[in-house]
Amino acid sequence: MMAARTVSGLLLCVALLAASWTAAAHAPSDSFLRLDADDATVTGRWDIALRDLHELLTLDADGNGAITWGEVRSSRDRIAATALGALRVTSGAGDCPLESGALRIVEHSDGPYAALALRAECDEAPETLTLDYDLLFDLDAAHRGLLRLDFGGARSAVFSPSEPSVSYERDRVAPGAMFLRYLRQGAWHIWAGLDHLLFLLCLLLPAVLQRHGDGWRAAPDGRTAFVDVLRVVTAFTLAHALSLSAAALDWLQLPSRWVEAGVAATIVFAAANNLVPMVQRRLWMLAFGFGLVHGAGYAGVLAGLGLPTGTLALALLGFNVGVEGGQILIAALFMPLAWLARYTQWYRHGVVVPGSVLAVLVGLWWLLQRLFNVRLEGLW
Repeated sequence: MMAARTVSGLLLCVALLAASWTAAAHAPSDSFLRLDADDATVTGRWDIALRDLHELLTLDADGNGAITWGEVRSSRDRIAATALGALRVTSGAGDCPLESGALRIVEHSDGPYAALALRAECDEAPETLTLDYDLLFDLDAAHRGLLRLDFGGARSAVFSPSEPSVSYERDRVAPGAMFLRYLRQGAWHIWAGLDHLLFLLCLLLPAVLQRHGDGWRAAPDGRTAFVDVLRVVTAFTLAHALSLSAAALDWLQLPSRWVEAGVAATIVFAAANNLVPMVQRRLWMLAFGFGLVHGAGYAGVLAGLGLPTGTLALALLGFNVGVEGGQILIAALFMPLAWLARYTQWYRHGVVVPGSVLAVLVGLWWLLQRLFNVRLEGLW
């Protein structure tokens, strides 16, 4: 009994931590860097979200909650200095000094971005090219820099605090390395994408139980419970992959604000379903339907890179395999603990119920934030 209570306590801590992390989460922070290496010259454009630049430079000078073109233009030198200080281009012969060009505003699915033209001159046509990226990592460890590089072929990478540098050889295209990069990003998408993690936990919480009248009872058959979990995880991943691929290939275009609000709504429904059962059978169908919404949430990132079809297909495959692997790992860690605690009243009433109530509250708060474009900092 003591061991069961200990396991249940650990599960409650997991549920509470996931919900509290989600309450503090914000819209994903990404920038888009597109470069073209032609002989000794590297040219391109760097799109950085205005909300991120405001965090760094306080662009909203009059504090009225709206960033105007005049405020961006007056901060042009500071924006350029920040960008040039966060990116380094080197070849085998040494540094390729970066210079900034025209600045303009462009729209991505998640809002306005400052688009800064870039140019670098190397001493000679490089056979190897190394890029070092260090924007926003000190303020936001979840920030990612999305790279598309034309250098003897289309290359793609995702800069992160754990991988701030990439190197390429002109005549050597390594599809395996790109697959692994996006596989890691897919797993990270589940582990650090707190809305996806909380939604998954809402589906897993009652997986070792059966609805009986107005309450729960322990599931007697472990094999059935684990098969049901595998169906839920796989259905979610397949739907996630379908909508992600459709949006990334530009077959489906949805406003980021409404997609993110939809993701929050799925959390509310999945958690409420644990309290007042609306869907009791074939939860995998619910997971599939809601997976379509979750998949569209990341699609703007891959679409924004503008990758060729073949390269994009490889990136999508790696990303989706990473998503499936990340979810299976979470389920593999969670389910044995839940199975040990399923007979206890503490798990049924001390973990499933309060965990679901907390998830409903967090999901509702997040839904209001995203639906009405409200941010705690009062700007976005």
